[in-house]
Amino acid sequence: MTDTTTLDLAPQARVVARLVAGVPEARLAAPTPCPAYAVRDLLGHLTGLAVAFRDAARKDLGATTDTAPGEAAPSLPADWREELPRVLGELADAWKDPAAWTGMTRAGGVDLPGDIAAAVAVDELVIHGWDLARATGQEYAPDQAALHTSYTFLLAAAEDESRGGGIFGPLVPVPDDAPLLARAVGLSGRDPDWTPPTSP
Repeated sequence: MTDTTTLDLAPQARVVARLVAGVPEARLAAPTPCPAYAVRDLLGHLTGLAVAFRDAARKDLGATTDTAPGEAAPSLPADWREELPRVLGELADAWKDPAAWTGMTRAGGVDLPGDIAAAVAVDELVIHGWDLARATGQEYAPDQAALHTSYTFLLAAAEDESRGGGIFGPLVPVPDDAPLLARAVGLSGRDPDWTPPTSP
């Protein structure tokens, strides 16, 4: 991931923050492309991962970086409309420090190189941005540099024989000539054609 060391996470963080601002209260219980998550859970997950990867960039290791994603159900802060955009901004600012990209750090209880942690953070923002947009009926145009980083990261994971599903889930086949976002979504284990189920 050496080509990501100059990547600015701020544009994609702003895209996600705009989506957060557009979430109607009535959609908080709605399903998302993540089967275990309703919209409120996805927002809680985004809040937690923004804090965790902010602290990973700062090498401020502790409770926020040591907890595996599946250990507890995501909790949505009461002031999520203010809190989530704030921590997204802090996440982006933390990765502007060149020191964040060097040495080792930790996120989700896993020790990993700084540049790989950054790639994971970017991928989370890109794919969960798509999840949130689809679940709430919003248009989605991710930052192109972030999308390319996400796709590269997911492709490398897909080609890793030890992958075996894990946090990504089974690959969803997508045509080679499909848009890059659709191919990234398929590599993440999601159906690019997913839409919220209609009420009976």
